[in-house]
Amino acid sequence: MNNTYAKVIIKGSPISKSNFKLFNTNGRAILPYNSGKYHDRYALYEEEIAYQCRSQNPSIFLTESLIAVLKVYYKSIKRHPDTNNITKSIFDGIEKSGLIVNDAQVTRLIIEEFYDAENPRFELELFGESIYAMKYSIVEREEKNPPINYDPPSNKKNTIGSKLNKPKSGIIKNSTSNSICEICGKVVPKDECISANKGKASLCKHCFKKLF
Repeated sequence: MNNTYAKVIIKGSPISKSNFKLFNTNGRAILPYNSGKYHDRYALYEEEIAYQCRSQNPSIFLTESLIAVLKVYYKSIKRHPDTNNITKSIFDGIEKSGLIVNDAQVTRLIIEEFYDAENPRFELELFGESIYAMKYSIVEREEKNPPINYDPPSNKKNTIGSKLNKPKSGIIKNSTSNSICEICGKVVPKDECISANKGKASLCKHCFKKLF
């Protein structure tokens, strides 16, 4: 399996840098590691991945297109980064290790999310497509599990549904300046209507005249 397969296991809670952006005075994106600031952890995490990756696969160098199977084990079900965002840090570290040439080699990717409070980690397997092919299937469970429901992000809770609940300006205009005749069903200006049934109904003047 030399040069067509590799496996990497990195202990510790996976870190996402998807929302992290820092630029130098020339406008170039940088990833500091010795500034003494909180954001040093992103670069240090990549360095740890690169070191462990090369230690676990000392004589393997993958140059072809790859299938990747990533299993992520978090400490907590509720508090963890978005799983679909952590791949950037992981594959940047794998690339730095020299195990792969470019993270663009990964043409097929499966990510699975698990929970292990005692041993958080990620496990990554890489398969060369010249030897391996990927097959997957989704089947209905024989025994149903209770659903795991999610809440909106904290910065989106107050905006969910706001666009749906906001009436269009045209509708507001019609409801305030126009009325619908109960008899003919036409939309007519309010000044050409007569209120009836204690204000619950409106009649256009044309239909009102027909009543007498």
